[in-house]
Amino acid sequence: MTEPSWDHYRAALAVLEEGSLSGAARALGLTQPTLGRQIAALEQALGVALFTRSPTGLSPTEAALTLAPYAASLKATAGALRRAVTGEAEGLSGRVRITASEVVGAEVLPPILAALHARHPGLALDVVLSDRMQDLLRRDADIAIRMAPPTQGALVARRVGTVDLGLYGHRRYLDRRGVPENPADLARHSVIGFDAETPFLRAMMRAAPALGETPFAWRSDSTLAQLAALRAGFGLGACHTALAARDPDLVRVLPELVWALPTFVAMHEDLRALRRCRVAFDALAEGMAAYCA
Repeated sequence: MTEPSWDHYRAALAVLEEGSLSGAARALGLTQPTLGRQIAALEQALGVALFTRSPTGLSPTEAALTLAPYAASLKATAGALRRAVTGEAEGLSGRVRITASEVVGAEVLPPILAALHARHPGLALDVVLSDRMQDLLRRDADIAIRMAPPTQGALVARRVGTVDLGLYGHRRYLDRRGVPENPADLARHSVIGFDAETPFLRAMMRAAPALGETPFAWRSDSTLAQLAALRAGFGLGACHTALAARDPDLVRVLPELVWALPTFVAMHEDLRALRRCRVAFDALAEGMAAYCA
């Protein structure tokens, strides 16, 4: 059996949507004889009758009603394809939804995304800040910056480097409370930490068991709030080494404590067909690689 043309499916769908051969012909910009021949060709190729003919017009058969949702899906796909192709011809535009951790989204991404938007002003960027993993398969976001290897299938992921974290204190705090010389000294310090147990908190405890014996003086599951407390001189807390390097008032303590987070940029493989997502993905990967370096 020869595979029917999309034009033939489109003709049958138009009759179903418009309710008549004449209405379908007007909607498609065709003559009624042409439309009739396309439907007849489709019926012949499928070996079923799609419409019963009567003096009052065409009535869909059970086969036509079964065909309808699939033909509608083909129509939607054809429209999306056309928009994608013409969108590329007209220039880069559209919306891209990006998710990242709070600190990366607020402290690292803004200059990367500003440069991207300057090159492509037609891009609209949604930035979702969350330390929880957004589900790319459910399309909670188009592109994700992740500090752990993606485990879901059907994702395109690029490792861009490693974000290192260390323990820091503001100069005001250290002038007031002194500099810890070993992990045991943390017991006499105010430590900034999490309210609930997280994978990162467990990693911190493994690297520095003394932290597990030190009650947190500041508890928050918001890493931005933790960073704000650190900058305010509240106590000692974890911070990206690259981020701390921008602030001369943040001083590294206990440099033997290092937490390394492998960093990835990921998106659903289906989005590679969209130029705006490819361009945003590449810009994020390049920018994050520079930050990790």
